[in-house]
Amino acid sequence: MSAEPRINDRIRVPEVRLVGPSGEQVGIVPLAKALELAQEYDLDLVEVAANARPPVCKLMDYGKFKYESAMKAREARKNQAHTVIKEMKLRPKIDPHDYDTKKGHVVRFLKQGDKVKITIMFRGREQSRPELGYRLLQRLAEDVQDLGFVESNPKQDGRNMIMVLGPHKKKTEAMAEARQAQEARKADAKANPGRSQNPAEAEAETAAEVEAEVETPAEEHAEA
Repeated sequence: MSAEPRINDRIRVPEVRLVGPSGEQVGIVPLAKALELAQEYDLDLVEVAANARPPVCKLMDYGKFKYESAMKAREARKNQAHTVIKEMKLRPKIDPHDYDTKKGHVVRFLKQGDKVKITIMFRGREQSRPELGYRLLQRLAEDVQDLGFVESNPKQDGRNMIMVLGPHKKKTEAMAEARQAQEARKADAKANPGRSQNPAEAEAETAAEVEAEVETPAEEHAEA
């Protein structure tokens, strides 16, 4: 069945409870009279409560109403915050350089307001040393404590050990800040058209903007 309301000649009832263009109650009137008033006002007669007895109809510009409703729905989707869980995988004997790289990803995810699932993968004899994974997870949690907190404590899951970090910053706040930064960069570029931007900086900014505009839940994996 169509979700569109019936309008004008598609309304098939003998009488309606009519609401005027400004929301005023006109009362119960014959359908023919309601259609006549719609023509006089150069508006549409729109059925807004089909299950009422008699149905409630309103005089309005239906095309304008549909457009404004679509814009409101679009804005609501744009500002909607989705819970996104990123995943970062590490080995218990990770070298310092790789650890710093992985920590950088975790920092970026938390700044964007996303949760991060940290997975320590044990192989072979490493499975007999779970304390190595536990200490690594504790170290990571301490290194990013200004941006996030331990939402789910480390726990063993087969050959893996898992911990979940939650961001201090809400997703909506992160998205708002990202948009403000994007607008500020556009304004700066417009005011200084001759200034060149560092390629690495531009790439990082583009990545942040893409992350900030995510509208559907996703899970990102980064393996050691």
